[in-house]
Amino acid sequence: MAGKPYFESIAALPRTLPIFPLPGALLLPAGTLPLNIFEPRYLAMVDDALSGSRMIGMIQPEDESGDVGAAQTYRIGCTGRITQFTETEDGRYLISLTGIARFRVARELPKMDGGYRLVEPDYSGFASDLKADDEVFEIDRQRLFTHLRDFFRARQIDANWEAMEKADDASLVTALAMVCPFATAEKQALLEAANGSRRAETLIALLQMGGSEDDEDAPRQ
Repeated sequence: MAGKPYFESIAALPRTLPIFPLPGALLLPAGTLPLNIFEPRYLAMVDDALSGSRMIGMIQPEDESGDVGAAQTYRIGCTGRITQFTETEDGRYLISLTGIARFRVARELPKMDGGYRLVEPDYSGFASDLKADDEVFEIDRQRLFTHLRDFFRARQIDANWEAMEKADDASLVTALAMVCPFATAEKQALLEAANGSRRAETLIALLQMGGSEDDEDAPRQ
């Protein structure tokens, strides 16, 4: 269950949070995001997180043209807890973050000695994220899978359709929103959706637009 057994309320979430600005990397409450950590500043961030709350804030930079680690970020990200950790022989960290709750950047604090960024997060408005696993909503699965098949076919993406068809609505929407190759701004729209139903609607619209664009560009026989 999202937020449990780690946090029963947003009041228990950390008051300061290291952030990992990464374009196209979407973490949602109750989702799981694998990460390959190799930059020294983010190795230091993981070291410090493991010795403390085990929490990292995933957030997307608005500008991807330069050093994304120093770029202006979107105002909303998602807090994740390190739930898996492996160190490789060449010094990289392979970690998995479990999404806990979204946050709004209240203000950015001075960088830590390791070189990574730190913010003061505002979790107000996102208390329901701690119950993300318990959310119940209905989606038009037939419409979703129709557009998803077109989207995947156009991008030559293989999928385990049987496993996806067995997944419950909330898990399916969360997983697809995180793994589908959408643009950064589109990923942000999925993150900022008010609830699971709105996120499902946004997801279907993005899949439909992506599939339609490829259909229009395809040569006619």
